[in-house]
Amino acid sequence: MSETTFPSTELTSHYTAQVAGDLERNAKEQDRIGAEIAALQEQLLALQHDHTVLVNMQKALGTADAATESAPSPEDAAVPSPRHEAPAKSATGKHSHAKKAGTEQGSKTPQKTAAKTATAKTAKPTLVELVRGHLTEQSGPRSAAEIATALGQAYPDRSIKTTVVRTTLEGLVAKSQAQRTKQGSSVFYTAADAPTQPEASTDEAQPPQADR
Repeated sequence: MSETTFPSTELTSHYTAQVAGDLERNAKEQDRIGAEIAALQEQLLALQHDHTVLVNMQKALGTADAATESAPSPEDAAVPSPRHEAPAKSATGKHSHAKKAGTEQGSKTPQKTAAKTATAKTAKPTLVELVRGHLTEQSGPRSAAEIATALGQAYPDRSIKTTVVRTTLEGLVAKSQAQRTKQGSSVFYTAADAPTQPEASTDEAQPPQADR
């Protein structure tokens, strides 16, 4: 009976020593992890303090971004947990959505620019521009009828009437962009920097009607 008691006592002593060793290692591990958590907590508090200082400086400089958010409180950030991962995912989703929207907007901008450029290229010149350009290209004075005929031939798709051309010419004269000369009953127009002497005509050789 003594032989049975001896092995049992030895086995109990073995397990007792093993459990004591495990408890000691567990306690040391807790101390080590606790020290690391304390150090990380201090680093986190220091970073949060720096963040607050930088945000205040940014606001003082007048360049604060409306989207800037305050750092999480130490209580919220002390112990990470699955619940704190949700805002990060949400923020990531918002960032992705904003990035996608910005990309779509950026892709539409060149299309709008190209459309405006194409519209500008296909825009027809105004009658004022046509008349002024025609006068500049001529070496001598031209009447409203002559200008209307020339422009009608150059732009058959546009309805150019002599009366409208004459009104346009008078407007250019009023703006000092054209000159008007009168020979008998005929009126001739030239560009502002062109000679005002009309082309030779049979009316120059005839005296005025009132002198006959």
